[in-house]
Amino acid sequence: MAEKDILLKEKLDHTGIFDFAAFYGFAHIWWKDHLYDGVVEEKYSEKVSGSTKDIFIEWKATKRLSDYFKIEQAIKFVISNLTDVEVEIEGKRKKMNKGKIAVEIQGRIIRDPDSKWDRTPLMRFLREVYNKYVIPGRVESIEIKIITDTKSWKDDLKAYLELTGKR
Repeated sequence: MAEKDILLKEKLDHTGIFDFAAFYGFAHIWWKDHLYDGVVEEKYSEKVSGSTKDIFIEWKATKRLSDYFKIEQAIKFVISNLTDVEVEIEGKRKKMNKGKIAVEIQGRIIRDPDSKWDRTPLMRFLREVYNKYVIPGRVESIEIKIITDTKSWKDDLKAYLELTGKR
């Protein structure tokens, strides 16, 4: 069975004015720009109540580094009280959204994602020896990459929201 370790959890909260469609696109394309294999939307639910919406989204962004290592970013978006508003930007009227966004991301390392080393007791023993004595330096560099990507994505989203909300 593949070994999954959560290395980092990050959270972002924002309340105010933003363009939800542009924010969603920015958050999604970030992973492609950083050479991840793809983003899978595992869950999307929307609840409409009058003129407001509540949206819940779950994503998994993955990147296979080798036959033995895979990066997984588990992302949850909770958007509350989303309403349409009209704002004036540089003298032009533009439709945007107002509400609250809460984002949670977990950076994970997955060892042996295809469970190739899990077929027999001897292979499981060899996997433990491999993990403990052969590749600790490599694991450390991968963990740094995961932590850096997780924090960078969150920081870029935060900067994006601050920039669009203050115009």
